[in-house]
Amino acid sequence: MSATVTEQPPVVVIGAGPAGLAAAAHLVDRGIEPLVLEAGAQAGAAVREWAHVRLFSTWSELTDPAAEKLLAPTGWTKPDTKAYPSGGDWAEQYLQPLADALGDTVRLGARVTGISRAGRDRIVDADRADQPFTVHVTHADGHEEKVLARAVIDASGTWTTPSPAGGDGLPALGERAAADRVSYRVPDLNDPATRARYAGKRTAVIGSGASAFTALAALAALAKSEDGTGTHATWILRRGLSGSTFGGGTADQLPARGALGLTAKAAVDEGHADAVTGFRTEAIERHGDRLILVAEDGRHLDPVDEVIVLTGFRPDLSFLDELRLGLDERLQAPLALAPLIDPNQHSCGTVYPHGVNELSHPEEGVYLVGMKSYGRAPTFLALTGYEQVRSVVAAIAGDRESAECVELVLPETGVCGGAGLFDQPTADKTSDGGGCCAPAPQLIQLGTTASAPSCCP
Repeated sequence: MSATVTEQPPVVVIGAGPAGLAAAAHLVDRGIEPLVLEAGAQAGAAVREWAHVRLFSTWSELTDPAAEKLLAPTGWTKPDTKAYPSGGDWAEQYLQPLADALGDTVRLGARVTGISRAGRDRIVDADRADQPFTVHVTHADGHEEKVLARAVIDASGTWTTPSPAGGDGLPALGERAAADRVSYRVPDLNDPATRARYAGKRTAVIGSGASAFTALAALAALAKSEDGTGTHATWILRRGLSGSTFGGGTADQLPARGALGLTAKAAVDEGHADAVTGFRTEAIERHGDRLILVAEDGRHLDPVDEVIVLTGFRPDLSFLDELRLGLDERLQAPLALAPLIDPNQHSCGTVYPHGVNELSHPEEGVYLVGMKSYGRAPTFLALTGYEQVRSVVAAIAGDRESAECVELVLPETGVCGGAGLFDQPTADKTSDGGGCCAPAPQLIQLGTTASAPSCCP
């Protein structure tokens, strides 16, 4: 006799962020028991670490339909769909209420340290697919636990593993030794201690995406303030300046994203930041109380007081070692997905809609979703994650038809990852539309009631 859904182990979801909580909501909607394991002390722990940063997506693009359905009986009201929340708003007004609605299925302070098949290491073939997953968990108080799972959805993201300053993907020589002067986050200049750290100082900002734009804009604003005299940024790019360096500008289909790029450009044009191009950092040298960055070609920059490294993120795969994953050797994304998101070839708008087929691995029943599914690619969008988990959960439930019918169409132009500083973009957009499994989907414009993509840092 086959086991019923309630007799089977739960589906373990790793991470109580936007994608993980949405996955849990879809599982509940399908009558499948989820178990969400979150390493942090609160739901949305990673999002809370950039609470001060405003997204360049509106509320209309930041909530999941299954999650809204779960929240409705609690009296939750969706925030103004045209407003642009900060990370803190997203966590407090959506992620925390969703975690509360999921109740005891969300466990906090529970760090996953390893996943395998019951009684089978990576080598063993015999009856492998018939065994449940074993998930090893270390709790905040230090005790360890083993949990059985019928499937595993890894939505742990990439926030905890930022990429280093080194142009070769490794930490620059001296980078670790200079850890007290090196940050890998957009600074919160509303925090007095952080503001004092950068006010009146020279700061090197390494990176070319939206996070770097945000940092440059924030430092420029500090330079213009009464307590910020002498604040200056040196913007370090591994490539040269071009027409696309600052994103899509006024042509960007996410207006706040375009405005962010224009503000970063203004920081350079107004002299609050100097751009250094073609600079691949090889070393960070201490000279007294200051740091000097050295390039692979031998160039030495003028001394700086602080370094902000915003060169992207990479997935932590260490606890997945005993699973048979099919990952692209460059992006560390699922093999079928990697060609569709390769940043050497694609922007947001040229990523083909995808779901369970692109997210599957040789190890049946394990899925990397959300930002982690993109590996090192920087083009992830929030609604992409919601569509991923909808498709994956449908597959786990045995509804293959729904799982393979993907409904997301993405916009082209501009950079696709990161966040912004602006509440009210000036541009209005109209809708073109698009639908499930359409043979030739059209781009969806933002600012309408149609399903539209959104970005997050």
